[in-house]
Amino acid sequence: MTTTTHGSFIIERRYEANPQRVFAAWADPAAKRAWFAEGEGWDIQSYDLDFREGGAERSKFHHQKGVETFGEETWFGNDTVFNEIVPNERIIFTYAMDRNGVRFSVSLATVEFKSAQQGTRLIFSESGAFFDGADGIKMREAGWQGLLQKLGEHLEKGA
Repeated sequence: MTTTTHGSFIIERRYEANPQRVFAAWADPAAKRAWFAEGEGWDIQSYDLDFREGGAERSKFHHQKGVETFGEETWFGNDTVFNEIVPNERIIFTYAMDRNGVRFSVSLATVEFKSAQQGTRLIFSESGAFFDGADGIKMREAGWQGLLQKLGEHLEKGA
């Protein structure tokens, strides 16, 4: 019998860039790949972004230390569908993740962009279902904390 656990989290971040610039970092394929997919130790086999309502974001990747972590070469897949996009205000998407072709989670996420004094207040919320062998809500939140930190570094570079 398989198990399913559920969890939710909210992360708030403040960026010095205006909402239009922060939103653009999610919408532009090159910018999103730079902060979302690329990173030390990651091997990206594929990354595609069709940023529009009904569009998709798909990637396949593995970490070079995957054998140490999982005991085998481990490839991850991320399949996202953009359900609602309100430019410079909100993105709502669903995404499923798999490990070596076996799905281990499905989530609903919302990203909100709010004008803040000298910048943007970003509110990221996710509610997920995690299946046998999944990373779980704590690891998922930690992963998004790291990604949103990378987004901030990307914005600071003026990209």
